[in-house]
Amino acid sequence: MRFHSSDERTGEQEEHLDSPGLALLATKQERAAQSIDGEHYGRRTCLPQFVVCKVLRSFQFSCEQAMLPETPSSSVHALRPADIKTVTAIGSLQRTPGSGVPHEDLLQSTGKSLLEVSVETLAALISSFNPSVLHQSPSPGIKGATSDSQAIDLLHQAEEIVKLMKENQMMDFQNDWKLITVFFSAETPCSFCDSTQLKNCILDNLEKLKAVLDFLYKTVPKAFVNLVDSTELSTLSLACQDYNISNPGRSQCSCVGEHSTLENNILRWSYQDVWEKLLESARFDQKDDFTVVLQPSLQERNLLLRPGKDGFVTTSKTQEETLEEDYTFMAVGLWNNMMEPVGQKQPYGVTKMLQVQCPSQESPYLFTYRNSNYSSSPETSNAKETPQERSYGTNIPCFDRGPSDTVPVSVHNLKPADIRVIAALGDSLTAGNGAASKPHDVMDVLTQYRGVSWSVGGNENISTVTTLANILREFNPSLIGYSIGTGKQTTSNAALNQAVAGDHAEDVPTQVRRLVDRMKNNTRINLQTDWKLITLFIGGNDLCKFCNDPIRYSPENYTYHLQIALDMLHREVPRAFVNLVTVLPIASLRELHASENNTCPKFLMRFLCPCVVNPKDNSNELKKLVYFNRRYQERTRQLVESGRYDTKDDFTVVLQPFLMNVKMPKTQEGWPDSSYFAPDCFHFSQKSHSQAARALWNNMLEPLGKKTDSQQIEDEIVLKCPSEAEPFLRTYKNSNYTYPNQTPNYGSQLLCEDRSPSSPPATSVHFLKPADVKIIAALGDSLTAGTGIASDNLLDMHTEYRGLSWSIGGDESLENRTTLPNIFREFNAAIVGYSTGTGSESDPNAFLNQAVPGAQAEHLPAQARNLLRLMKTDPRIDFSADWKLITVHIGGNDLCNYCKDPDHYSAVNFTRRIQETLDILHKQVPKALVSLVAVIDLLHMRQLFVDTQVQCPTYMADYLCSCIFTGEEKSQNLTMVTEATRAYQLGIRRLVESGRYDTHENFTVIVQPFLEDLKTPVGQDGHPDVSYFSPDCFHPSQKGHSQLAKALWNAVLQPVGQKADSFDFTADIVLNCPTQNKPFLGTYKNSNYTYPPVEPTDEPRENWGSDLLCSEQVPPSRVPTSVHELQPANIKVIGALGDSLTTAVGAKATDLQTDWRGLSWSIGGDGTLETQTTLPNILKKFNPNLFGFSTGSSKETAGFNIAERGATARNMSAQARELVELMRSSSKINFKEDWKLITVLVGGNDLCQYCLDKETYSVQKYVKHLQDTLDIFYEKLPRVFVNVVEILEISGLRQIAAGYSGCALTAKDVCPCFLNPEENSSELQEMKRVNRDFQAETLQLINSGRYEKRQDFAVVMQPFFRNTLLPLDRNSKPDLSFFAADCFHFSARGYAEMAVALWNNMLEPVGEKQTYNNFTHDRSKLKCPNSAKPFLSTLRNSGFRNSHLDLEKTEPSVPYWAVIMAAVAGVLAGSLLIWVVSRRRAKRCQHGTSTEKNIKVTTL
Repeated sequence: MRFHSSDERTGEQEEHLDSPGLALLATKQERAAQSIDGEHYGRRTCLPQFVVCKVLRSFQFSCEQAMLPETPSSSVHALRPADIKTVTAIGSLQRTPGSGVPHEDLLQSTGKSLLEVSVETLAALISSFNPSVLHQSPSPGIKGATSDSQAIDLLHQAEEIVKLMKENQMMDFQNDWKLITVFFSAETPCSFCDSTQLKNCILDNLEKLKAVLDFLYKTVPKAFVNLVDSTELSTLSLACQDYNISNPGRSQCSCVGEHSTLENNILRWSYQDVWEKLLESARFDQKDDFTVVLQPSLQERNLLLRPGKDGFVTTSKTQEETLEEDYTFMAVGLWNNMMEPVGQKQPYGVTKMLQVQCPSQESPYLFTYRNSNYSSSPETSNAKETPQERSYGTNIPCFDRGPSDTVPVSVHNLKPADIRVIAALGDSLTAGNGAASKPHDVMDVLTQYRGVSWSVGGNENISTVTTLANILREFNPSLIGYSIGTGKQTTSNAALNQAVAGDHAEDVPTQVRRLVDRMKNNTRINLQTDWKLITLFIGGNDLCKFCNDPIRYSPENYTYHLQIALDMLHREVPRAFVNLVTVLPIASLRELHASENNTCPKFLMRFLCPCVVNPKDNSNELKKLVYFNRRYQERTRQLVESGRYDTKDDFTVVLQPFLMNVKMPKTQEGWPDSSYFAPDCFHFSQKSHSQAARALWNNMLEPLGKKTDSQQIEDEIVLKCPSEAEPFLRTYKNSNYTYPNQTPNYGSQLLCEDRSPSSPPATSVHFLKPADVKIIAALGDSLTAGTGIASDNLLDMHTEYRGLSWSIGGDESLENRTTLPNIFREFNAAIVGYSTGTGSESDPNAFLNQAVPGAQAEHLPAQARNLLRLMKTDPRIDFSADWKLITVHIGGNDLCNYCKDPDHYSAVNFTRRIQETLDILHKQVPKALVSLVAVIDLLHMRQLFVDTQVQCPTYMADYLCSCIFTGEEKSQNLTMVTEATRAYQLGIRRLVESGRYDTHENFTVIVQPFLEDLKTPVGQDGHPDVSYFSPDCFHPSQKGHSQLAKALWNAVLQPVGQKADSFDFTADIVLNCPTQNKPFLGTYKNSNYTYPPVEPTDEPRENWGSDLLCSEQVPPSRVPTSVHELQPANIKVIGALGDSLTTAVGAKATDLQTDWRGLSWSIGGDGTLETQTTLPNILKKFNPNLFGFSTGSSKETAGFNIAERGATARNMSAQARELVELMRSSSKINFKEDWKLITVLVGGNDLCQYCLDKETYSVQKYVKHLQDTLDIFYEKLPRVFVNVVEILEISGLRQIAAGYSGCALTAKDVCPCFLNPEENSSELQEMKRVNRDFQAETLQLINSGRYEKRQDFAVVMQPFFRNTLLPLDRNSKPDLSFFAADCFHFSARGYAEMAVALWNNMLEPVGEKQTYNNFTHDRSKLKCPNSAKPFLSTLRNSGFRNSHLDLEKTEPSVPYWAVIMAAVAGVLAGSLLIWVVSRRRAKRCQHGTSTEKNIKVTTL
């Protein structure tokens, strides 16, 4: 073994690639030359083949690089990272079985162990503070594998590591600071033994670890020792496995067998606890140069949940590499905890694992017990816990304790004394774990005190021990089956208490099997004739683990397993009364954990019930827990009330709800009272067991419908007695209780007498009777698709119950399913088009229901086209002759996303998309009445997710509809959505009332406004009634759809102008009928309704987005190495240089003081392509992970937009250097491997100031500055494509200034050299010549061959500004909507046009590029890559260079003048085009042709 230093040469590193102590650090010269980039971390160079290095590049590391201290710290309590000279570790680590890794010692595998990776990682991090740090990984001798029966000797490892440090010539053993990490495990076979043996085992291990630390303490000066519990990563350690061999005098660990999570967690906590106490005793703090700190335990489950687990190494990874990634994360977590004070250290959670903690200025040292001022003993308060009572007896006040005169045959006539057998099923709460443990004896919680268990314990008698069994023994002393003493379920003491500690609902069927077998095999029990009382209580462990596996522990699976267990009892156990105790609200346990006024083992509580204790207050995780908890309770109730277990007279299941709303017991001072809990503060103490027994007994005597469901445990509970009038245990039958109807009928009655069609057949849509409709169809979103209509759980919410959909479902008939088609079928049985059953819109049974879940208004036109295709091709439809009713409803999803992108979801865009859809139907569908249901007002549904008493999945609020269901009342988001809702509704109303769709007699569109004001259904308790909704509380249930269908039918009949504009789910809606006076479906015409005149509005103008219609947008399988094969999807990084045009001054036309970088044409990334056309927004369609674009208007969010307002060409080289350094130092990109696109546009300020200083702004200097800029990129940037945008012809600005006096005043200050000269003056002619020279000389530079020697670099001139067309309005004046208020910069609309032109230029071959920018807004102007040559165009792939050109040649194979000639041809072509456009426009004006819809242009 050898130590390695950061000062060793790279060649020497490569020489020792197989050495276990391989150095990761570069030479000082390399560090000086290189900063953080794709191959570096901190000031350390990682060799690229190491997984550790690759993973570390994924972390955020922003620690200031401190200077090395002149003198290292003399005290370990002031030890800084820079003081550490050596890093090493010892420990025993093996992978646990079932972890997905073969159960062989990882230290023997080809991959690195946690010891090695932790040493390498910590050394790499420390190297940022001390580049000369050494690191020592275990040698094969120290790592040596052992058999499963023998532990690795930690003491031997410690001796070896000390010996090697002393022998190493590169360190000063006496004076150098050392960081040593010791890994230990609490996992041993002794964890399966009883608590006495376990305590002895722990003490033995404690002595062994103490011996190791004592050795280090005595022999190693200047050392900081981390002690880390690695139990979750190991199976064998600490020599407890040879416990019997080394300790023959002790009891043998002979109880190896079943073990529970409870046992494992308590064992782990015990180790932590004894070590905490030992280290707090200052045993290892007697010297100022040595300390030991216990760090939080490693938790592998966090790694399974860490984000992007497979995203850190892009190449395919071996199993060993994946493990090394995991270990690196753990090591960073260890580092982070070294930066946290003792007492504030956190488990290695995934949220902090991507960020490396830095020493603070206030506390720049590693934290120890002393410098953390830590004491684990909680401060005592004046609040005192209620003392444990010695006796938990009860008096029975009942006089009549006799049995029935004859043994009853009906469970509904069962008296307490008739019970002869008692039994129980459940988990550790029924097993009695820790029930009689002494305070603070956490280890004793492993003892199962079954004799005092609340529901089945039989210790002593009722005068000293209150349990349900002891109460019943007062009525029947011959009761059998109760448990006594202690022991597991397999012992004879357990009797019929078959509860198992740690069990979940899925384990209860196994318990039932054992229970039934025990009863059958017990000669004292007559299975057929003896009455049995069985209590089942389960669910706590399910809720404690649900967050790790929400599917496995879902409410549906919970009740499914309960059903299996109860079915077994129902089938196999005659004469049984089953108590099913409702699971308690477990979140109250958080109060006990959070309280500082108790001695609860908080660390252990986090292990026992992480899903309850760990979530933050008001987090979605906590809301999900509460929801699952309530659903457990609700589904349990539904299971019992289904009547499934009331089919026989000698068997029943009764829900006992006394724990349903139980609250945390409190002391008189109001603190959580831990005396009601076992020492682990999780299980019940005997005090709670007694109270639970009393409450359960009383519940059994209370009639259904009147049972206590919120028993407070701290209250005095007086036992009730059977009365003479009601002497029986209460069942649904003897309580006269009727279970709610589980299968309600959602049919309706239609009392219409006249159901005949028109005679003769209707020829006008305004005289259309219900029976005339032959085709029914629908478009929309999940509401129309039928999402979750018949679902009874969240897992089924993906099912689309189209046959039950309100507007288009056709399952069964109106008698039991109220839908719009079922109503119409009462008038015309031959109607077709309705959907049936379940499935997607593409399934045959969906038919003309083309609604798609999640659809927004922008998706509606596609649905209309699909509908059109289906109607034209289906043989059941006579497309030309059949009358059609088409229901359209959309908008909910648009509103739910409105606050995220108000531009994209603007009312203007929404209305435009509706118009596009209706235009398709209007143009192509004959004989149709389109029923356009108004946008739903979702604001009122917010109450479902705000009311804490409602059983809704509030944790899904953000997923379902974040803009409405989350946030505070009266928040900006809610205000925005409220206004948008009204604007949506108003927009479609105005669209329809414009008369656009009433141009012929066989088509119309009618707005059905009843959803404009939606009332939240409220139950009798004053809270929202969730029965109208599916389990997600967002989509309506069948009950809700039935009401919607009725309201829609009535709206279809109601005259326009008299239609209902509100909807109440709870209203008693009666189906209306056509009358003799009004037999037709209501339209504006047959309602004698006149549309009001359209009022002018100040609605927001249309956004300036584009539609990219390219079919192929996925990246190629291979990343190119040549820039001439570069495709848009290969671009990963984008940057830009320039002046105020690139900072996007004026993008918001009236604001000239702000740089709207997020809207910049070449680098802005605000919004999406659909709302704002920018080059990054286009590229994001090909690569959503594009990096570098700017957002917003602040410098902090500028990304790689280095442009500055006022910049000239001489500023470009400085901008280029800044951009290179930003890219090199960014941790978000791979500097060497990622392809970069950089756009440069500059020169406007040079031209505008040329006349003021002709030398400074000369053509030669302009080109020289550009050359310097491009040279920087060429020399320092790998893999880059540079756009140089040709400067525009500025003289066209004179035309704008001349036409508008305001512009003239502003623009003359902005660009005096172009705007001040007189027309036709020599000064103006000179400026035009200089302008052209700027263009020509730049073109010559770029095409000179100067930048063509590298395969991964190209500079391309993009000439779209060369001959610009000035946009004109309808009055043939310059259209100022393209310009900012200064008439010099562009508006957002103008910048969007620049982005389109730039993108198209990039795809056009050199020599064929468009040399003008036609300012006409068209969303479909974007070109697509050519399928044959899908590359960004360069000189070479455009055919201007020999593809086999020798890169060493200095002369280009094609003279630059050939390219310039091609450019000149482009100029001529552009001029010709301009002349043609101008001539045609002139002719149109002369002939008086309307040009209102055309945007005019002239030469700029």
